[in-house]
Amino acid sequence: MTWYNLSAVQLGLVVSGSLYGALIGSMLAYPFADFLGRRRELIIAAILYLAGGSLTACAPELGALLLGRPVYGLGIGLAMHGAPLYIAETCPSQIRGTLISLKELAIVLGILLGYFVGGYEIDVIGGWRYMFGFSAPIALLMGFGMWTLPPSPRWLLLRAIQGKGPLQEYKEKAIGALSKLRGRPAGDKVSEKQIEDTIISLKTAYTDEEAEGNFLEVLQGPSLKAFTIGGGLVLFQQITGQPSVLYYAGSILQSAGFSAAADAARVSVVIGIFKVS
Repeated sequence: MTWYNLSAVQLGLVVSGSLYGALIGSMLAYPFADFLGRRRELIIAAILYLAGGSLTACAPELGALLLGRPVYGLGIGLAMHGAPLYIAETCPSQIRGTLISLKELAIVLGILLGYFVGGYEIDVIGGWRYMFGFSAPIALLMGFGMWTLPPSPRWLLLRAIQGKGPLQEYKEKAIGALSKLRGRPAGDKVSEKQIEDTIISLKTAYTDEEAEGNFLEVLQGPSLKAFTIGGGLVLFQQITGQPSVLYYAGSILQSAGFSAAADAARVSVVIGIFKVS
């Protein structure tokens, strides 16, 4: 990022801009996710990826660069919420865990691809623009892919059970969506039976949710174990500082003795390979 001769503080703002955006996106996902649905949430995320990546790549000044990064981060926050939910709600239980794991693999493969692009473009004048802009066509592909997919059948039924629309109408939409996802004829009996079972399950779960509770229940009984495991995984991922190594790999390697930025950028690929493995 020598194009603007950024100071350490300015560089930090550019790097962390996507994280601030992701934080805001995650917070927005909580109140709006059930209204939008998983499919639309991911389409919006793709639009934000496209807008943020394009704005950053074409930034005429530092201000535009600092604006583009949080916009991109908003997409991260929405996608990290919507993607696992869409997978969990649309995939057969036998392969659900595998597909969610593949999503995580895709993330680290994307990091590795980013290092490859960075190593290739590092010697090009204004090459950082290509690095940021490389995300735009991928965002288009993501948006187009989600556009061709149906809404989550479970989300459609949940909206009906929450009183957001007539149950029969949403039930028919859910059957059609599930049939499309499974490659079956529209309205087949197997999909209809699965939707009936899902309605019963959701009604039971929604009735239980309506019972009053409080946050302290998270710290009691079985919830405490889940909270401890989930919170512990996040804590130990972050407390080691490994995300900072990923963000500043080039600078760290230069400080370690790789005087040329190009050499440092290319050695960063090794870090990406270890991240994948």
